[in-house]
Amino acid sequence: MLRLLAASCAREPRPGVFARPAAGLCYPGHRQIRQANDAPRNQPPSSEFVARPVGVCSMMRLPVQTYPEGLDAAFIGVPLDTGTSNRPGARFGPRRIREESVMLRTVNPSTGALPFQSLMVADLGDVNVNLYNLQDSCRRIQEAYEKIVAAGCIPLTLGGDHTITYPILQAMAKKHGPVGLLHVDAHTDTADKALGEKLYHGTPFRRCVEEGLLDCKRVVQIGIRGSSTTLDPYRYNRSQGFRVVLAEDCWMKSLVPLMGEVRQQMGGKPIYISFDIDALDPAYAPGTGTPEIAGLTPSQALEIIRGCQGLNVVGCDLVEVSPPYDLSGNTALLAANLLFEMLCALPKVTTV
Repeated sequence: MLRLLAASCAREPRPGVFARPAAGLCYPGHRQIRQANDAPRNQPPSSEFVARPVGVCSMMRLPVQTYPEGLDAAFIGVPLDTGTSNRPGARFGPRRIREESVMLRTVNPSTGALPFQSLMVADLGDVNVNLYNLQDSCRRIQEAYEKIVAAGCIPLTLGGDHTITYPILQAMAKKHGPVGLLHVDAHTDTADKALGEKLYHGTPFRRCVEEGLLDCKRVVQIGIRGSSTTLDPYRYNRSQGFRVVLAEDCWMKSLVPLMGEVRQQMGGKPIYISFDIDALDPAYAPGTGTPEIAGLTPSQALEIIRGCQGLNVVGCDLVEVSPPYDLSGNTALLAANLLFEMLCALPKVTTV
């Protein structure tokens, strides 16, 4: 059974059982808007009526529930950093991203997206990971996401280290078959093993290739950079059919033309977005486990995500935020904004 730990307004459910919070409202003045069929949709509260520090710490202060049924999309935390190879702390990422998300509002004037007038959205809390057993955590994540995807809900994940994308894609492929992948990162995460272990945050996409979870001709990796142990570190990726876009090929330019090419490559088939915050230069996102200099800018990150509008996006994640190295909170604030942009890029979101 899916076990999600959610700080809900309702009474605590029995382990492994979905419980419905009373009325789904967690804040004084929390509003719901009506769908065409007169069923209400969740709407984050406005700071005009509810002070930002007030209420349960959920993503965008949305209602928290422990069941995916009836949702078009949901934010889910996966507080796991057992697969981290350098700086730890990503287990605290989901909580910190939620804290910083109080700055987010309901519409996107830049793109015209109206996500909360188009979709029923909530916060599903966190997957109950096992911090002492990475294999067991992956099993729990896969089981949780199979339930979410089976309910027709698009997951937007708050990580957690990048290991979590592997079991998520296992669940995605079970419903959609091999999916396309837009992977934004400083690293390719296609290593085979480290210290004898084949599962950690440097190997998820190698494992996905081996299990046939990816449509390899529709995999694009953007922002890749850093020193290496070989002069040809991307040979494996390109041999699988991945398109690898190096960070230096993105310097000092708009990525709108690149995303036009990506849209053509992805077509109308299912695509998953996996965004590692270390794709961005550490000047903008210092709070991460394996920072690399000379990365992407926040404006380029927006161009990438907004460039996915119109694609058949079936899931997204934002990973590797490490709050202990994010003293200002700006990395988590950036992550929260990028997750909002992902929500705005989902297929059923109305734009005006």
